Amino acid sequence: MHMQRYSSAAIMNLHRNFLARQTPMKTKMVSPFIESKKACDVFINHRGIDTKRTIATLLYDHLSWLNLRPFLDNKNMKPGDKLFDNIDNAIRKCKIGVTVFSPNYCKSYFCLHELALFMESKKKVIPIFCDIKPSELRVVNNGNVPLKDLERFNLALEEAKYTVGLTFNSSKGNLSDVVKNASEIVIESLIEMESEQKMIKSSRNTPMAL
Repeated sequence: MHMQRYSSAAIMNLHRNFLARQTPMKTKMVSPFIESKKACDVFINHRGIDTKRTIATLLYDHLSWLNLRPFLDNKNMKPGDKLFDNIDNAIRKCKIGVTVFSPNYCKSYFCLHELALFMESKKKVIPIFCDIKPSELRVVNNGNVPLKDLERFNLALEEAKYTVGLTFNSSKGNLSDVVKNASEIVIESLIEMESEQKMIKSSRNTPMAL
């Protein structure tokens, strides 16, 4: 499955204009722990043992370089933070989710909980299928998943299976390409969301004809 991409040169200008409107780069480095108190633009949902040291961290770094506010657990959380409270709050406040599916993804309660929360919060999710096909996504239940959560997880995975996304084969693909493509899709999605919000705001402010 592949995400449909914009091919015209005009989208590049949209990218530049959108990024130029973001908070200007600061001359001093700001701790991601401080930045995490603000609502994030993009929440990166992933299985650490599979993709934290590759796609997840590279995507976080690239989005940060573009002056967006991504959320990655080990970058935005500090010792003493309450895991579920911080992650759930970040997902509810984020604009877009990027989910990196991988071979061990469905074995993680936390990954599936985050995915389910995306879907329940009606967030746009951009899937990256890394070394796994959508048809292979299924909950791995060793008896430790409560029934109510099992239903949530199955529904979320079914929705994800039929969401167009990027695919990546780690034995053949180029990490920089998938990170660049995912970042561009994130920006395009944020631009679309901003345009929709402006249209809604404009329609609300337009006086009704008598």
